[in-house]
Amino acid sequence: MHNLKALVAAAVLAASAGSATAQVKVGVIASSTGPISVVGLQQKNTVALLPKKIGDVTVDYIYMDDNSDPTQATKNVQKFLIEDNVDAIIGPSGSPNAMAVLSFIADAKTVMLAPVGTTAVVLPMDEKKKWVFKTTQNDNLVMDALVAHMKTNGVKTVAFIGTNDPLGANFAKAFKSVIEKEGIKLVAEETFSRADTSVAGQSLKILSAAPDAVLVGAAGATTVLPEVTLVDQGYKGKIYQTHGAATPEFIKLGGKKVEGTILAASPMLVQSQIGDDVPSKASGQAYIDAYTKMYGTAPGTFGANVWDAGLLLERTIPIAAAKAKPGTPEFRAELREALENVKNLTGAQGVYNMTPADHSGFDARSIVTVTVKDGAWQLLK
Repeated sequence: MHNLKALVAAAVLAASAGSATAQVKVGVIASSTGPISVVGLQQKNTVALLPKKIGDVTVDYIYMDDNSDPTQATKNVQKFLIEDNVDAIIGPSGSPNAMAVLSFIADAKTVMLAPVGTTAVVLPMDEKKKWVFKTTQNDNLVMDALVAHMKTNGVKTVAFIGTNDPLGANFAKAFKSVIEKEGIKLVAEETFSRADTSVAGQSLKILSAAPDAVLVGAAGATTVLPEVTLVDQGYKGKIYQTHGAATPEFIKLGGKKVEGTILAASPMLVQSQIGDDVPSKASGQAYIDAYTKMYGTAPGTFGANVWDAGLLLERTIPIAAAKAKPGTPEFRAELREALENVKNLTGAQGVYNMTPADHSGFDARSIVTVTVKDGAWQLLK
């Protein structure tokens, strides 16, 4: 009898030890080199700040750079899914990269937390996208804010210039949908490649259409070229940018030529200027403090997309782990289910309320309107 009690006690101890050391593997892909490294580097840096222990589960983050290349992003995802048997993926950084891996994510039935701009990774919702969750504001929220500013300031005609990729295409689609409802006329629409070093031809076409305002639909360093070109060619109207321009590099590279730019972005971009009534302020400050302590410089909003991915996993991993063992298809299914039911999770970018139809979960509280004044971001009241 004594031996039986000892065996039972040993079995219970082993089971509890096993549960205490359960491990979740998370693959992280960021473009820390290449054309969009301005976005990806701060996302890579943020990985070190993500929670290593969530409840009784340890979390192992496996990082890979995709060099801003969709083909490399695809190879990285395949390695994560096949060789590393990850339970979730954070990334990739760029919209074209994220779009390129959707089918692999769906086939593997593994959650992907996408820190990208394009809404196309989650909308329209279908079987391929049901495993993807987005940690940036959807295009319609950005366009609603920008077009509201245009209406208030008497803009009646506009032009659009964006990158010829999923990000630019979805910015254009969302923009045209909103201006159509508001009675603003699109008089010119141009595209360019992220690798282009000149958009002089596109800019001249926009100038000849003489719009009251121009919207640039791009991300990272590519946001600067169209705006500077328009200014150099004599454009005097108002120039708008999306949250894709919300980087310190935009101001550094653009200098005085981007003074007066209007953009819609995360409240974190103007953290010191927002009130305590902004729900995401505390989480945004926690991220800024943690990043600054580790790297000696404040992060941009693109890194916050990865921070928020960590918060989403922190909320949902315990729920999934209570129902299934990490490393199994059952755990991944439970994790997806838990993410789809996240309610009132406050991140650095906004408040997440996910539904089966909405895998971004943000509302208008995730956006503020900002201008560039005296070489710095200035909140517009």
